[in-house]
Amino acid sequence: MKLTELFIADLEREVEGTRKVLQRVPMGHWEFKPHDKSMELDYLVFMVATIVEWVDFIVNRDELDIAPSGKSRPRPTIESQEQLLKMHADAMQKAITALRGTTDEHLMTNWKLLARGKVMQEMPRHMFIRDTVINHLAHHRGQLTVYLRLLSASVPAIYGPSADEGKEVFA
Repeated sequence: MKLTELFIADLEREVEGTRKVLQRVPMGHWEFKPHDKSMELDYLVFMVATIVEWVDFIVNRDELDIAPSGKSRPRPTIESQEQLLKMHADAMQKAITALRGTTDEHLMTNWKLLARGKVMQEMPRHMFIRDTVINHLAHHRGQLTVYLRLLSASVPAIYGPSADEGKEVFA
């Protein structure tokens, strides 16, 4: 199996779990964060909805500066679950299109992640896709389910049962 096919399959397996979580996000709590060191809900939700778009950057650019000098991170404007789902669907489409348009050989070439012009990481593109997209999505989606719990929103089943969906595993 080609790396491109493997990554497309991985991303497609994660779509439904991500959609379920995004559908449960309560609107209007955008500045919520469970701890002073935590990110605010709006940015976390935006990241979960769009992180798969990084595949497009990794495939079609040689580097990405996530914190360019002199620029602050814009606050995303989120108005509905429908908007979140569209953002996620659009990001998925970009990722899949990028993977279908590249080769495994290209995915073996190096890519750079920068912050304020300084290289934070440099490694083969395929490793960035696995680590900073697929694994990172699972991490932040899990983080988002904790925020959902703390906001008294129901938590969906993702990889297994959820107490909020009435699925008793050990009854």
